[in-house]
Amino acid sequence: MTKIELIATTPMGLEAVLSRELKSLGYEDQLVENGRVTFYGTEKDICITNLWLRTAGRILVKMGEFEARTFDELFEGTKALAWPDWIPKDAEFPVDGRSHKSQLSSVPACQGIVKKAIVEKMKQRHNTEWFPETGARFVAEVTLLNDIATLTLDTTGAGLHKRGYRMETTEAPLRESLAAAMILLSRWRPERPLYDPFCGSGTILIEAALIGWNIAPGLRRRFNAEEWPNVTQSMWSEAKEEAYDLLKDDAPLNIVGSDIDRDAIQSALKNLRSAGMSKDIKVNVMPISDIRPEGDYGCIITNPPYGERIGTMPEIEKLTKELGRLAKQLANWSHFIITPDKTFETTFGRKADKRRKLFNGQIECTYYQYFGPLPPR
Repeated sequence: MTKIELIATTPMGLEAVLSRELKSLGYEDQLVENGRVTFYGTEKDICITNLWLRTAGRILVKMGEFEARTFDELFEGTKALAWPDWIPKDAEFPVDGRSHKSQLSSVPACQGIVKKAIVEKMKQRHNTEWFPETGARFVAEVTLLNDIATLTLDTTGAGLHKRGYRMETTEAPLRESLAAAMILLSRWRPERPLYDPFCGSGTILIEAALIGWNIAPGLRRRFNAEEWPNVTQSMWSEAKEEAYDLLKDDAPLNIVGSDIDRDAIQSALKNLRSAGMSKDIKVNVMPISDIRPEGDYGCIITNPPYGERIGTMPEIEKLTKELGRLAKQLANWSHFIITPDKTFETTFGRKADKRRKLFNGQIECTYYQYFGPLPPR
């Protein structure tokens, strides 16, 4: 196995969380940049990181990086890279592209140039003029930033947030990777209660259980690189067996959610059944005014309705005030709320101990963190 430069992508604001995840898996040699963390590994690490990373979007193989101010420079730089070392003769290899602050601003034109360069390189290796593209899928991407072209291959396929358990969503679903980040940024541990009073389709609850039971979030799905010759079936089998050996799904959890929307709770129940957690996580139809979570030193982690897509602003304000009253009643609990509402702290009735800017899709939000006391040792 050779040492490979890999890139884990992530939404803006989650780079430090992703970096900590990678370090916990043993990847210490890192470069953290906007929206991505570059690290080093072998072919088997493609399997491990796809299976285990909770806040990443994709795992990319970095093929090369070079300055490209002209189409000739883009073509020659791309052609010089070792595409045939990865892409077999029968592979499908579409090209995606992005450009920002670069002279080569036409993304379709850049995609066409890169495709042509890869084909020319493949012709040299395979001594043929035609490629059927009927085999495994290798998505190449050219990203141009400040006239620097980065060329990658996507090992993941559908984004890593697609765990495979979500059968139904509510009107404004929280992405699984963001829900996982909210939990990782809190002080929650499996021995503490967790409650989501606006649980919707249950994403925060399920992600908490995945973390609490140390379940690799990618175990239920497939990846592009499972069909790649360089990333063998034995590598995938070993990585999955190791993940199953690390399961702790016999640990008791106190994870509960509620929502005033009966349809949302029905969606949550379907997703819990799909995740195999319907007996371990409780959900109820209940207004926030009636909530009385059980246990001490717990965590409220929640994504309340937003005025942009759900509810009217007076309704949102009322819910925030009720959330503030609940926080006063739960004096030894911690509270973690994500919202785009700039007046949240005033309505909630308390300044946050810590704030963090995060994006829920395209919506800029603040993650308000209120740290209660930790459980006694």
